[in-house]
Amino acid sequence: MDRYFKNARSLTLSLLLLLTITSNAQQQAFSYNQYADNLITLNPTYSLLDNSGSVSLLGRKQFVGITGAPTTLLFNASLPLESINATAGIFVVNDQFAIEHLTEINAFFAKAIQLNANSKLAVSLNAGIKNYRADYSSLDSTDPTFGADVRETQPNIGFGIMLFTDRYYVGISVPQLTLQTLGAASAQNTSYLQNHYYVAGAYLFKSEDIGIKPATLISYTKDLPVNFNFSTTIYLKDLLGIGANYNTNGQFAGIISVNTKKFKIGYSYEFGTSSGNLQGFNNATNEVSLSYRFGNTANTKLL
Repeated sequence: MDRYFKNARSLTLSLLLLLTITSNAQQQAFSYNQYADNLITLNPTYSLLDNSGSVSLLGRKQFVGITGAPTTLLFNASLPLESINATAGIFVVNDQFAIEHLTEINAFFAKAIQLNANSKLAVSLNAGIKNYRADYSSLDSTDPTFGADVRETQPNIGFGIMLFTDRYYVGISVPQLTLQTLGAASAQNTSYLQNHYYVAGAYLFKSEDIGIKPATLISYTKDLPVNFNFSTTIYLKDLLGIGANYNTNGQFAGIISVNTKKFKIGYSYEFGTSSGNLQGFNNATNEVSLSYRFGNTANTKLL
């Protein structure tokens, strides 16, 4: 009997947790904590801030230990085309939450023009495909309510604009611009395939031994509240970065990174601060990033 009640309690708590995750997912556009120096996925013009080519990978896992919890993998690579003051590259998004799975692959091209001795204005265009899958039948194959799985594949196009110097950047972008009307099921049950709008900016205050970089990311998806993310990172000797993020969806995160001229390794730990978070669960999000720069790497990249 005790075993029965324990199993029933576990099932009830799991359902409540999934409802909480669903509610949180519906209240925010896609974002991640280490955006301030890994922005290519959201705005490919950011690739122009570095004269070196780079490859980056970021993994994000929410509600560790819970089956079906949100998991995100981001990959991007860029190659400088210095003769024309441009870059070209690719970014990949693999996002999974419970029965929903989104895969997106985009190639991009970004071009900058010199405005004056210090500042540049850049534009980018990305194009690719995205595939959305929702396996409703896996919930209960005998229930006709969950009998119809959703499969959507469609082209994607996006653009970005950025003004930058060696001390700051500010940009706007729409990396996911839907080109066709989706089926009713996917349109009603997910924001994955909605258009996402972003405004991002950062400023680097630098002395010989210490750098301070405040940054912000504003994201918007139709029918969802505007989301604001604020972060500040302190760099010691250009090697160690320590930072913090606050998101208006009630999430707070600490960030630590190790930076060299070639490699950067970053980790963030995010947890909920709002009263709506369920108690007794590990509601934390772990995020790990790894970047490698090749080519001209005379200086450590902080911005």
